[in-house]
Amino acid sequence: MEYMTVQEAAEKWGVSVRRVQFLCEKEIIPGVVRFGKAWAIPNEAEKPKDGRYKAHKRI
Repeated sequence: MEYMTVQEAAEKWGVSVRRVQFLCEKEIIPGVVRFGKAWAIPNEAEKPKDGRYKAHKRI
């Protein structure tokens, strides 16, 4: 299995490095592995859906 770094995932998904680290810490990204201080993210992992925002409808 091929892995990418947090920095590579952040560039690929268009988010900050800190956001990817948070997703790794909460194990939201399937298959993520920690080696010492570094995270290894599978290359085929897709960007998780951002659950911080809700769609609002104007009335």
